[in-house]
Amino acid sequence: MLRGLDGKLGEEDYVEPLEILIDSINKNNRFNAFGKIAFNHQLKSRLKVRRDLYQLHLDNKFSEPSDPVFVIGLPRSGTTFLFNLLSLDEAHRSPLYWEIMSPLPITKDAKEKDRRERKVNRDLKLARALIPKLNSIHTIRANTPEECEQIATMNARSFVYMCMADVPEYIDYLKYCSFDSVFMWHKRFFQALELNGKPKRWLLKDPSHIGHIPEILQTYPNAKFVHIHRDPADSVGSFCSLTKNVRSAFSKKVNTHDIGKTVIDFWNHNLNKGMEDRKELAPDQIIDINYHDFIKSPLMQVKNIYHQLNFDMTIENENAIEHYLSKDQINSKPSHQYSLTEFGLDETIIKEQFRDYMLNYDF
Repeated sequence: MLRGLDGKLGEEDYVEPLEILIDSINKNNRFNAFGKIAFNHQLKSRLKVRRDLYQLHLDNKFSEPSDPVFVIGLPRSGTTFLFNLLSLDEAHRSPLYWEIMSPLPITKDAKEKDRRERKVNRDLKLARALIPKLNSIHTIRANTPEECEQIATMNARSFVYMCMADVPEYIDYLKYCSFDSVFMWHKRFFQALELNGKPKRWLLKDPSHIGHIPEILQTYPNAKFVHIHRDPADSVGSFCSLTKNVRSAFSKKVNTHDIGKTVIDFWNHNLNKGMEDRKELAPDQIIDINYHDFIKSPLMQVKNIYHQLNFDMTIENENAIEHYLSKDQINSKPSHQYSLTEFGLDETIIKEQFRDYMLNYDF
């Protein structure tokens, strides 16, 4: 599946998950013609980035990257909206989508950056054509800040592949394997980006980070976290719909009830682990945000985050947020429609699965 990938890929931490992933793909999926090509391209392109990043680190010495702040929470729980507002602060630097997909060689040349942006936007245009509802579920542009899950694909440990294919054996592996090496490569990636300048802090997001707080702290001891909480009955159904729409572009057949079981099991496991692990955080390392409070008064909640985490809120930053919010109301994207019953779920089932979490938070 990965013929033609030349060069050293660094440590062999990717071998085991990659073998499990490929075996699980071959065992459980019937890809359409596009799916076969796209999945192979995804794997090879991410390992090529790994290869080039490994060589960059062999050729250079790097200092510790700037301290990060992580937006965490269940997928589809308002993390993207919060992430977008926090990214308006000039003190925050997030990787742009084109930087994640095509970061190397590191360049300051405006024409080269523009060329890579255009290439990534062409790929995104194709993705939106194949997944018509993608834009209403998760808007992606080459030059906008993006979350970390594609960085983890360099290590072949990422829930991205759960969205693309039915891979139950691989998902079981992800639930219990170590993510130490994931964040080793995560750190290497951000050290590489800092060749173009060191930010005051990195602003990062990935729903699966909730399940890997110890590994994050081992890599970034001074990391801080903003945890947004939403009723799982709302977030789980939305992620099921995202998974169905993505898989439908790759596969000849999609079992929506299997998606429901997989999604609820995987994210319940991650969340329960995260709620236990976060007990080790110092009070000034984490703040909790209620989704409904945030949607009702986003600017007030952002100010609260800044106060609790000792960040400086400038008038320029406040004005940028107000402008974004007014513009967002005008340019609202299409609504994302889905049904829990399509995935063999209902609110009772979800609330029972997440009962321990829901006992601790008022939704």
